[in-house]
Amino acid sequence: MSQKKNRLKAKLFVVEGIKGINEFLDSHFELQQLFTTQDIFEAECELISDKDLLRISNLKSPNTAIALFKMPDPKPLVNKGLILVLDDVRDPGNLGTIIRLCDWFGISQLICSQETVDCYNPKVVQATMGSLTRVQINYLDIEEYIENSTLPSYGTFMDGASIYKTKLPSEGLIIMGNEANGISPSIEALVDVRIGIPRFGNLKATESLNVATATAIVLSAFKGR
Repeated sequence: MSQKKNRLKAKLFVVEGIKGINEFLDSHFELQQLFTTQDIFEAECELISDKDLLRISNLKSPNTAIALFKMPDPKPLVNKGLILVLDDVRDPGNLGTIIRLCDWFGISQLICSQETVDCYNPKVVQATMGSLTRVQINYLDIEEYIENSTLPSYGTFMDGASIYKTKLPSEGLIIMGNEANGISPSIEALVDVRIGIPRFGNLKATESLNVATATAIVLSAFKGR
């Protein structure tokens, strides 16, 4: 299940490690199969050897258990509150961290462009540390979605107005861009308010922030307004 096409065909994804598996077992996600080297789960499982676990795991140092869960059907979006929109975020670690940030800051809906990395990628699932169970994720044509949304859109740019001096709403779309290129021109044209994170260093030599780091700062500003 390390390849997206296989996950989509089977509608299954992998969760590894005791903590992560327990998070999913306690959620609405449906267990398909559980393999473990120790009989420590209440769910039905199949005991395997450490050697077998190493063979089927995506990790260099697998942690006790690996499970297959069914992908849930997408839920309809609710057009209210703060909604995070990702424009072509490609790195699994970044997406996993962003999902965890959504969980931390109470952002219940995350919208991803079709080009954004799959949220069921094993590296993404691992990085979310269970937060995937509490954040609704929809993959959409984000250009069409933003055009049709009644919520104001806030895009993050290097030359945007300081987020600390901008009046931030309790409802709106927060758009974060690609790691290398930022928000794409077609999406930029739809942004209502351009915001940015000011640089406070004396030299101001740092070119940009990691998208997950920037997301943490932006969500903190919106929630702490």
